[in-house]
Amino acid sequence: DTNFFESIERIEIIACGTSKHAAMVGSFLLEQFSGIPTHVFYASEFRYSPPPLAPNTLTIGVTQSGETADTLAALNMEIKRREQFGNDLYKPNVIAITNRVESSIGRQISNIIDVSAGIEIGVAATKTFFGQLLSFYGLAITFAQIKKSKSTQEINKLISELTSLPPILKELVNTHNAISEKLAHDFSDIKDVIFLGRGINYPIALEGALKLKEISYIHAAGYPAGEMKHGPIALLDKKVPVISIATPGKVFEKVISNAQEAKARDAFLIGISPKSDGTEIFDYLMPLPVIDEWLSPLASIIPLQLLSYHIAAHRGLDVDQPRNL
Repeated sequence: DTNFFESIERIEIIACGTSKHAAMVGSFLLEQFSGIPTHVFYASEFRYSPPPLAPNTLTIGVTQSGETADTLAALNMEIKRREQFGNDLYKPNVIAITNRVESSIGRQISNIIDVSAGIEIGVAATKTFFGQLLSFYGLAITFAQIKKSKSTQEINKLISELTSLPPILKELVNTHNAISEKLAHDFSDIKDVIFLGRGINYPIALEGALKLKEISYIHAAGYPAGEMKHGPIALLDKKVPVISIATPGKVFEKVISNAQEAKARDAFLIGISPKSDGTEIFDYLMPLPVIDEWLSPLASIIPLQLLSYHIAAHRGLDVDQPRNL
């Protein structure tokens, strides 16, 4: 419905855990590509401190299983708040992104984007994270087309590059399966890891850290690369690897500069990047194909997922059923 998309002036996204990281990439796309002010909230926080109601707002709930209690409760609360307001400008406009349409959220919300990734076996979601990202690319493209925030040429270029990705990503999985298995041996005695990213790849740094924590039980933290010097740099020494996502684009030089700051503190530096001028700074390069910066999260997440998997497997841990989750 074109009128529906045209009427939206603001977007709020509610999610938890891995779904929140997908939502953060989605927020970047919806703001920077589609031109719509977008805010992402932890569902558990939204329930107790929701933002003031704004008119013509789209609320998006993201949950892999469709059963995440905090996300369901937050969406319910937002719908009731808006219905009680009794003003058409403030009416609830709600979309859910889920991998399980036949779930609580499917019964609660009529507008569903079905991730359609098949049953997610691993608790630490991987393929469904990727599917959630694709859902947000679809939304961002639709909004950009209707809002005319990008030229037809720019939109068609993104669509064309998205459709050409599958064989590139398949090769990337094969390459990094071998690389990650080899690199995992170097993490036998590691206690802490720092992940760095900027722009559209900052949420990927957060997701890489979350995957490592969830399945290998190594403490890991993700930061915007430019924030490392404002505190986290104090943690760095030879025993703390720094994994830096440096994809070609407007923040590439900045990320390399931040990596140099880590290198000066004797940190073991792992780069997630296509090989190019500047990447010789890394002690170990996990190579990426050269793709458009808009699409880079779809590539940069794969080495991080595989590395977490192989580190956990090397430690003899159950990667599908992490403890306490």
